[in-house]
Amino acid sequence: MKKLFVVFVLLIASKSFGQELNCKVSILTDAKLEVTTVDKEVLEQLEQVIYDFMNNTQWTKDNFKIEERINCNIQLQISKIPASGVYEGSMQVQSSRTAFNSAYNTTVFNFQDENISFAYSRNSIISYAPNQYRDNLTSVLAFYAYFILGMDYDSYGLKGGTSYFNEAQQIVSLAQSSGASGWKSNEAGKKNRYWLVDNVLHQLFEPLRECNYEYHRKGLDKLYENKDAGRKAMYDALNRLTKVISTRPNSINVLNFVQAKLIEIKNLYADAEVKDKNEIVNLLKKIDPANSSRYQEILE
Repeated sequence: MKKLFVVFVLLIASKSFGQELNCKVSILTDAKLEVTTVDKEVLEQLEQVIYDFMNNTQWTKDNFKIEERINCNIQLQISKIPASGVYEGSMQVQSSRTAFNSAYNTTVFNFQDENISFAYSRNSIISYAPNQYRDNLTSVLAFYAYFILGMDYDSYGLKGGTSYFNEAQQIVSLAQSSGASGWKSNEAGKKNRYWLVDNVLHQLFEPLRECNYEYHRKGLDKLYENKDAGRKAMYDALNRLTKVISTRPNSINVLNFVQAKLIEIKNLYADAEVKDKNEIVNLLKKIDPANSSRYQEILE
């Protein structure tokens, strides 16, 4: 009887205290890249190591049920192996969450990081410790774990993800002296980890965080109650982004958000009045003029 009680307690605990992320991981190599048998075996092992690291690390103090975990994907594309055990390439990071009272998953974060470089040898362990820089791969993965959490919490509560964005910013600060790319403000362009988190915490980007919250909680989550009202709330949320682009045009944070929502908005407005379609298209073109032709698809 005692053993049965212990098993019962463990089952309850496993259902109530699952880790925060449900992360799928894949590692690909460029077709033209010559990959040795050793590198192939190392990368296959690394795929499992990253999976375990993202899914088994406890990133917050909150308790997550298994069904509450944040769905996310990491796709690591290896383009160079400049030395034995050294890898370079890009990383696609995406996360989503389910709309209330539906099985629909909406993309919350989608980012292509072109500045990935790290060293990894067979049987190495990845372990994150707050306020410490251990290696570049660990820092990159931990950064995105916290950024995913920040975006997800922001979508449920106004500025609810601040503490996780602060953690991500601390990782950036610690990694800057490593010499690895993607961590500094003065690197070419502003599409890197430094600017990603610096922007989201800057006062000028408060409308973006308000948009994240209102788009999901006041709009998407309310569609089942009243589609027209939910759609109007989503439009009003996106309209907040015009305040950001007036001072920071082409911000990667804003562009990532609206581009991640394109297919969703197109489907949502499929049965809308022509007037409403024109309004949302004009708004999206104003926010992201470089991709005007893509937003024009909503009118088709």
